[in-house]
Amino acid sequence: MPEKKIGLKNAGIINPESIGDYIAAGGYDGFKKALHMTSADVIAEIEKSGLRGRGGAGFPTGMKWKTAFNSTSYPKYVICNADEGEPGTFKDRIILEQDPHSCLEGVMLASYAISAHKAFIYVRGEYFLPEKMMRKAIADARDAGLLGDNILGSGYSLDVQIKLGAGSYLCGEEFCLVESLEGKRGYPRIKPPFPAEKGVFFQPTIVNNVETLSHIPHIIREGADWYRTMGTEKSPGTKIFTLCGDVNKPGAYEAEMGVPLKELIYTFAGGIANGKTIKTALVGGASGTFVPPSELDMQMDYDSLKSKGFTLGSGAVIVLGEGRSLPEFLFGILGFFQHESCGKCVPCRAGTTSLRNAMEDILAHPRRKIKNEKSLSEMEWLSTLMLKTSLCPLGQSPYFPITSAVKYFKNDFLGKE
Repeated sequence: MPEKKIGLKNAGIINPESIGDYIAAGGYDGFKKALHMTSADVIAEIEKSGLRGRGGAGFPTGMKWKTAFNSTSYPKYVICNADEGEPGTFKDRIILEQDPHSCLEGVMLASYAISAHKAFIYVRGEYFLPEKMMRKAIADARDAGLLGDNILGSGYSLDVQIKLGAGSYLCGEEFCLVESLEGKRGYPRIKPPFPAEKGVFFQPTIVNNVETLSHIPHIIREGADWYRTMGTEKSPGTKIFTLCGDVNKPGAYEAEMGVPLKELIYTFAGGIANGKTIKTALVGGASGTFVPPSELDMQMDYDSLKSKGFTLGSGAVIVLGEGRSLPEFLFGILGFFQHESCGKCVPCRAGTTSLRNAMEDILAHPRRKIKNEKSLSEMEWLSTLMLKTSLCPLGQSPYFPITSAVKYFKNDFLGKE
């Protein structure tokens, strides 16, 4: 299966600082087309396309938009979540740096669809170049009459602002992002209500990922039927996969949903580095699942992975070659979660520390088979409790790497007495 590009279509092809280049490549045609459609028709086209959020959750985009559209509360807002912090993930950075107008056009279309007149692009604080590129894109669009008051004589007005994060991984979660954007500490809120019902300033708010928004202009311009010719029935379109770790050609590759994991690793990324065999692939970033070599033929889409107990997440694929220590790797992941916990809820605050300490104890005493087996069982129990009781996805995340590691690679954690 060859690469099929939507989100990365213009990356490396056009001058990202030139709005003229973007327009020449069909840019803003989707937005201009939408201005002659009703908001309901725009949402209906997105619903028909079957587009699902590319940030990790895979929630139907059209359904989220429709919830905000149906609200009678005004004003409404749109937020582009560009706070990319998942380890192993760098797809959004590429879009922001090499095709910023595609993201901006997606924001504009989302805003028009729900009758929002103010939108925010929340950029990760460490993303200096993406911030610069997005600021220029907004300024150029405003100069071209595509932003501001009475856009192209349509009667529709929109203002887009950049907001910067401050380094917290947690602010990639939509409610933490909303709290941060409001000027408060990035703490999670209890759901429901969801942001589409009560988000920024407790008003209806759409929060969409950069990659998700970059697909919107293409869907409106080419039509939902065109979009559905790619991918699978329940996961249409394409996905950007970021491959790193022990591969010969690490990078970002875009392919149709449903591409086999084996093809991503061996065809796109050139196979395992140094001629080694594969040990495992962590799919979905730090909050993802470890996939054994026996499952490499499975399709990379939301439902196929879920049916086998795996997660797609952000599309990150971290490959570990034979000889890598899985206990050490998992210890690093658990340390990351402990460091990034905001501490608001007890299950996450205490749980991440307990999990890290348990893993550290296993590493310090690798030959205690019986004791380590008991520790692994306790870690599974605790991570399951955290999955059910934590306020936000951070506290729920350790469950996935822990349970998949124990299920497929338990012997790696058990030494001999």
